[in-house]
Parts: sequence; C-alpha cells; structure tokens
Amino acid sequence: MGLSVRLMVFSFDLLINAVISGILIGGFYAAVTSGVSLSFGILDIVNIAHPAFIILGSYIAYVANATFGIDPILAAIVMMPVFYVLGAGIYQVYYVSFEKRGQESLRGLAFFFGLLFITEVMLVLYFGVDYRYVEARYIGPSWHFAMLDIPLRILVPCLVALVLTAGLQIFLTRSFLGRAVMAVAQDQLALRLLAVDPIKIKRIAFGISIATASLAGAFLIIIQPVEPSVGREYIGRIFAICVLGGMGSLPGTVIAAMLLGIVESLTSTFYGPSWAPAVSFGFLLLTLAVRPAGLLGR
Repeated sequence: MGLSVRLMVFSFDLLINAVISGILIGGFYAAVTSGVSLSFGILDIVNIAHPAFIILGSYIAYVANATFGIDPILAAIVMMPVFYVLGAGIYQVYYVSFEKRGQESLRGLAFFFGLLFITEVMLVLYFGVDYRYVEARYIGPSWHFAMLDIPLRILVPCLVALVLTAGLQIFLTRSFLGRAVMAVAQDQLALRLLAVDPIKIKRIAFGISIATASLAGAFLIIIQPVEPSVGREYIGRIFAICVLGGMGSLPGTVIAAMLLGIVESLTSTFYGPSWAPAVSFGFLLLTLAVRPAGLLGR
C-alpha cells in the first residue's frame, strides 16, 4: 500500500511539473508565433523565413552577451528597431517584386525560402555549426514550491513573452494604426477613403512582425543552445499554432501555444520526446476538425 501511494505521488508530481513546463514553453511559443500571426494571419504573407530571423536574433543576443556581457533580453529589446527597419525593407522588396504584380502566391513563397536559406548559410559561414549559448543570472537557478520546480530560464522568457503579446494586442485594438493594420486585410478601399495608404500600413505591420523575432531569438538562446539550422524545427510548429489559435488572433495564439506546449510536455514526460511532434500535430488536426476557424477565429 505504501508503495502504491508513493507511486501515485510520484506520478502526480510528474504531471504537475509537466503541465507547468508546458505552460512556460507555451509562453515562448506565443512569442515565436506572434510575428507570424501578424504577417500570415493578418497580412496574408506566408513568411516562411520568420524562423531564420529568430535565429538571427539569437546570434545577435549571443554576440552582445559574449562580447559586452549584456543581458540577452536587453540586447534583443535594443535591436528591435533595427529588426523593424529590416522587416520594412524586406516588405518593400516583396511588394515591388511580387505583390504589386500579383505574383505573391508562389514566387513570393520562393522569395522567403531564399531568405531562409541565405540567412542560414551566412550564419554558418560566420559562426560555424557549433552550438552557442548565453549567460545570465536567471539561467540555471530554479524556484521550488512544494512539489513544483520552475526553471527561471523558462519562466523569465515566458513572462516577457506574455508582456510582448499583451502589448501587441493593445496596439492592434486601441490605436488607430493598429486598427488600420487589422483592417488592411479586410477592406483596403475603405482605408484609401480614409486617406490611409494600405501599402504603408502593411510595411509597418511587417516591420513589427520581424521586430518580434529579435525578442523571440533571445528567448530561444536562453532556453536552449542554438546553431544556424535550429530554426527549421519551428517552421511547422509556428504556422500550426497560428492556424490553431485563429488567423490573426493574438489571444488565440497565446491559448493555442499554451495548449500545444502542455500537450508536448505531457507527451515527452510520459511517452518520450520522439512522440511529442506527432501527438501535438494530431491534436492540431483534431481541433481543426471540430473548429475549422481555429480556437478564436472569426
């Protein structure tokens, strides 16, 4: 009887920690997906290169941390305007070369695939294929509450990611510019009647989506070491979360990211990490079969 009780306590301990870990990882997934939710969910631009910009953000955080000892999250915040300008420039090239000519569907996708591989090759040539990591006071320590074990290296990125997502949601729903971003995919003619240039709004929105990659990259290298090809692992997961949450819905993105994080964490804990991708995408398909528009999709 004593052995049975101990096994039950042990299993419950594993269950609770797996759920908490899934929620924290889900916060990171939300930050990674928030930019795609803007570009793909609202602007209808399939930016398959978004993970490459996240890895670029990881390496910039690494350089700032290794060279100057700057906190990776602080370095990412400082670099966000640079990523915004980079994103605005990329959209301008995309618009002139593809969207303006009505060729954004296939050739535009090839354009972003090219950006993905060019960025990855440049990082390989400069940094090599060795894994890189950063150092910070919150990487290593954990908070212990009864049976809970919360690593700060996951908790801190999760909290900052939720602040980032909340800030984006407030911007999109409370500001004129944010509402224009939400409207640009629905009725560009109405925007023009209000003397608003839809192309300018799209350029701003795409710049913001790339700016979020700076922070997401810092979160990634805090949570795990990175090398240039790591971003490929997140391509399917990012778009899956975006679709699961509902196209263009940031609250839906957060909920979907948390759910996917919990499903992956429970699967990895009780059945092994190799099952996690299959189970999580099976969960995605099951959810979309019940609700095709996503959790909070219109």
